[in-house]
Amino acid sequence: MNHLCRLLGVQSSAYYAWRSRPAKIIGPEELELRRRMKTLFAESRASLGSRMMMANLRAEGFMVGRERVRRLMKALDLKVKRKRQYQSTTDSRHDFPVAENILNRAFSPDRPNQVWGADITYLWTQEGWIYLAVVIDLHSRRVVCWAMDRRMKQALVVRALMMGINLRQPPPGLLHHSDRGSQYASRVYRQLLKQHGMLVSMSRKGNCWECEAYPCGVMRPLNDSSVV
Repeated sequence: MNHLCRLLGVQSSAYYAWRSRPAKIIGPEELELRRRMKTLFAESRASLGSRMMMANLRAEGFMVGRERVRRLMKALDLKVKRKRQYQSTTDSRHDFPVAENILNRAFSPDRPNQVWGADITYLWTQEGWIYLAVVIDLHSRRVVCWAMDRRMKQALVVRALMMGINLRQPPPGLLHHSDRGSQYASRVYRQLLKQHGMLVSMSRKGNCWECEAYPCGVMRPLNDSSVV
């Protein structure tokens, strides 16, 4: 036994002290309570705190107080996951010109390099927020280009677009659709689009569904061969 304690990094005296203590017997009522607490916590996606846990249990007929619920949640290691802070990626309060919505929700072009959709999202890392600018071809839903940065400046979207231009060499007349964010409406970005013969289209103000129609699946292709 001493050899096993050394292998596990446990002092033999601590093991024998634990062994000499009487085992705690959990009754059937508390066992059912613990099982139900685990189920409720899992169904809430780790968002159920002690107050709401108590309310749910009482509604189901369990006679429990908040202190007991807190103690059991601690014993069961039921820790609430805090929601990450929301980061806005669209600043439409600017003085740059805003293009018309030429695309008008026609999200299924019949050939490649006809319509590109651009958007910015954000990723949380242990070192803070990372912003990701992505452009996809609406015909294939494939990622054309992307760029990452710690700051959400116009250089982020410019680098992403230049990557797509160099890889695809799109013909003049390609329609570039985005939101009304200051990065896409900036003078530098508009000049880059004009230089390569791209038409500019921007979504209507406050129409989040229009932007979500194409970027929602953008994250997945970054891990496979669909990046071209």
